[in-house]
Amino acid sequence: MKFGENKLCTSVRLALSVGMLAASAYGTAAFAQDAQSSATPPDQTKSKTLETVTVTGSLIRRVDVETASPVVTIDRAQIQATGKQTLGDLVQQLPSMTGGNVNPQTNNGGGTGGSSINLRGLGSRRTLILIDGQRLLSKDPNAIPADLIERIEVLPTGASATYGSDAIGGVVNFITRKNYQGATFTANVGQSDHQDGDQSGYTFTFGQTSDKGSIMAGLNYNKQDGVLSANRDFSKNALSLSGTTVSVGGSSSTPVGRIQISPALAASSGLNCTRISLNHGGNSQVVTPANYHCYGNADKYNYAAVNLIMTPQERTGGFINGEYHLADHVTAYVDAIYQKTSANFQLAPAVYGSTSTGAVIDPNNAFNPFGNGYGTANGRAFTSRLTSNGFRMAGVGRSDAQINTGFKGDFTVFDKNWNWDLGYNYGHQSIVTTTAGLVDQTKLYTGPSTKNPDGTASCPAGVDPVACQFNPFDINQPGSVAAIKAANVTAPSNSYLLEKTWHAGLSGEVFSLPAGAVQLAAGLEYRKDYQHTIPAPQLVIDPTTGSCILGSQCLSAVQGGYNTKDVYAETFIPILAGLPGVQSLNLTIGDRYSKIQTFGSTNNFKFALEWKPIDDLLLRGTMEDVFRAPNLTELYFSGSDAPLIHTDPCTNYAGAPAGSPLAIACANVPPTGNFQNNYVVSQTQAGAVVQGSRVAGFPVKPEHGKSYDFGFVYSPSYVPGLSTTVDLWRVNLSNTITTVGLQSLLNLCAAGSTVYCQYIQRQPTGPNAGQLLQSTVEPTGNLGALNTSGIDFSANYKLPQFDIGQFNVGVNATYLKYYDQVTAPGVAGSVTYKNAGHFLPYGSAPSAACPDNVGVCLFPRWRANGFVNWQSGGWSAEWRMRYIGRFQNGAATGSPQDSFPNGESGTILKYGATVYNDASVGYNIAPINTRVDFGINNLFDKQPPMLYANNTLNANTDPSDFDLMGRYFWARVTVKF
Repeated sequence: MKFGENKLCTSVRLALSVGMLAASAYGTAAFAQDAQSSATPPDQTKSKTLETVTVTGSLIRRVDVETASPVVTIDRAQIQATGKQTLGDLVQQLPSMTGGNVNPQTNNGGGTGGSSINLRGLGSRRTLILIDGQRLLSKDPNAIPADLIERIEVLPTGASATYGSDAIGGVVNFITRKNYQGATFTANVGQSDHQDGDQSGYTFTFGQTSDKGSIMAGLNYNKQDGVLSANRDFSKNALSLSGTTVSVGGSSSTPVGRIQISPALAASSGLNCTRISLNHGGNSQVVTPANYHCYGNADKYNYAAVNLIMTPQERTGGFINGEYHLADHVTAYVDAIYQKTSANFQLAPAVYGSTSTGAVIDPNNAFNPFGNGYGTANGRAFTSRLTSNGFRMAGVGRSDAQINTGFKGDFTVFDKNWNWDLGYNYGHQSIVTTTAGLVDQTKLYTGPSTKNPDGTASCPAGVDPVACQFNPFDINQPGSVAAIKAANVTAPSNSYLLEKTWHAGLSGEVFSLPAGAVQLAAGLEYRKDYQHTIPAPQLVIDPTTGSCILGSQCLSAVQGGYNTKDVYAETFIPILAGLPGVQSLNLTIGDRYSKIQTFGSTNNFKFALEWKPIDDLLLRGTMEDVFRAPNLTELYFSGSDAPLIHTDPCTNYAGAPAGSPLAIACANVPPTGNFQNNYVVSQTQAGAVVQGSRVAGFPVKPEHGKSYDFGFVYSPSYVPGLSTTVDLWRVNLSNTITTVGLQSLLNLCAAGSTVYCQYIQRQPTGPNAGQLLQSTVEPTGNLGALNTSGIDFSANYKLPQFDIGQFNVGVNATYLKYYDQVTAPGVAGSVTYKNAGHFLPYGSAPSAACPDNVGVCLFPRWRANGFVNWQSGGWSAEWRMRYIGRFQNGAATGSPQDSFPNGESGTILKYGATVYNDASVGYNIAPINTRVDFGINNLFDKQPPMLYANNTLNANTDPSDFDLMGRYFWARVTVKF
């Protein structure tokens, strides 16, 4: 749907004419622990029997909502008020989310329509995602229909003793709506201020509740149009910073070629340089200044304009949940969701060459005028870009299914009530990725051939005549274009993930103490995980070259899985109550024993204390063991990578004692003292192969650590409606599982961690001896430790009722005290990166801490959200603010944080804080059971900070943290039946 300025203005005027402008429709508070829905008018409030509930972070059913667990609640009102169509966009804005995420703004490295959730900067792999307390296989909140969710409970602290593996950074639990009655239809639309990025969506939800049970089901559809980087000034060019100079360019893989020639030819041709490019309209067969020029920054290819700052997505899905009372104390239940997602990402045309795709050009090829071969051991290097073949694109078709079904009930033993649950949770994900815009390199003939008088080539018998006319040094001449078109291939690849969990739980009252009842929860789980990747034959990676027939996005066919057996118990002990200075004192102890196939067993404890010295104040503390077993991708993956490096320890290598770490790291590097790494000099992407632990033959074991949280909740009785919280948190993690990036690989090997040296591959001989080969492996294993700490603040104040309506204000903030990454504790050459307050650019050594393989990540000291909302009659409005604190890129020379943001050591680029403002307003039309909402996100059109292409992967900035769309309008109509 397209609605331009005229249509939008008409829509707004129409909405105003019928009195239907609104936002934050169904409640008031959000991002606060004591958020309460105000959908029920005060005069209808009735005394109700308190029911026990399970709060995220504990398995014990209790009346109290405020417990030892520092849970942040996003209620349905807040979900509605933001106008977000996907839950991932909403949750990623929490202050406890830091360190980089994947989302639909991530084109290069994302583009699958999914969003990750990354608590404490520890990555989505260390954040557990639940639906009603059960695991979600996809870990993608965008795969959950938003209309299904009643609230989101976020526990930003470790919980492995409660939930098992993965819950290191915390837990996000999506709580579904229950006992729904009636039907609702919702339609929404949106568009940016640039008249692009259109979105539209529809949901239909219906349900029925009776004494025998309840059922609720829904259908949903939403669509988001893609947006080109060329549509925004900040992203339309790949802007590289060199010293103090900003230049347009980006990639050395350019349509005019980057060709290495011999020093003798450079002198005899008059070019006087060994890296040359073809002039526009030049004759590639005659090496003279009239046809060629020395390669420079001006020749770099500006790939940015054809990339995307919003990837197109389309989702269709449905859900059903229900309960049926089989008997007075036995209930059957089912909760199921299905979501089909189609998404696309788009990159610049495919690259081609000896260093980029392993291409080889025979010295006797008819179109080779340089007198030497390319791509062989003694050959020289060249690279180009096949622009005549169009953009590289990939269409991702993904289906996610999750069903949790079973039986639950209750029984009484010695007048003590117990609850039980026996169920099966099944998750299935299927991903079909169709890659287009790549060429089958075996169909581009570059072997021996003879030049004809008319400038064409004659090839040996059996060579395709079209492929024979391919000129790798002039890819835009008609013969090359025809050969490239004939070699174009569309390649589908498949990936499947399965997770099956059998779970049984029991909870209830054991006995009573003077201070209250001792509660116990216990149970067991058996989980099986499996993954299978099947790439197209043309994308199967050759481990000897690190490339594949299509030369890009290469993969290996791998599969594997393992099972996990868990036994757990948790007990709640009320120690004291009703005493002076001790209104209540409660202790919770938990333990989970996990046996993981091929990885051994682990036992993890939890201790939590709650103390209320007075009714207004709750002091709380939690200490918990945390662990994470490697996931299937970390074990069974192999694919091509394009890392960026800023330094090479072998620069100016003049030799070292045999067997020393530096000598091993610099194997095949000429010890002449003048070696320069081509990728470092040109600041262009290298090539490597990322391999999971099992594929690389690199040992891996589970991560282990501890999580601490100490704080208080203060709700002063003399200020009704006010609640404040402060929590000090800390996570210490050892044996961290990560992909050892190329920069870290080089540094660790040279510093003495020689176990990594086996994965470094360098050209053995010839003019490029010592240069890194694309077959270099970036293995996955246990690398170092992570230690992070900070403080969370929140305040929520529901003001007294005024004649003009009800106001509510709140703030939620996180201060990051430190985020320290230790590369190899106790090993020679270990380095500690202090990342708090820093941006970690693509290719830098500290970026090994970047979770989720997003390439770059940001750790500002401060993040915060604030809101003011108002309700009066059928009207409501809300103003929301999001704050991302200041940060820097780079550090002093010699510091581990020196990330060479402009190619020079010691450069520090400092950035100020970024503040986003969103506003929404709405109105309930009670006579026709209809509500209309209207909102503007990024009201003041705040532009993202310019981080430059030599530090980033997407749009010269960080799409994980900053808004790329600009000012965005949205509107929604909801009709209840």
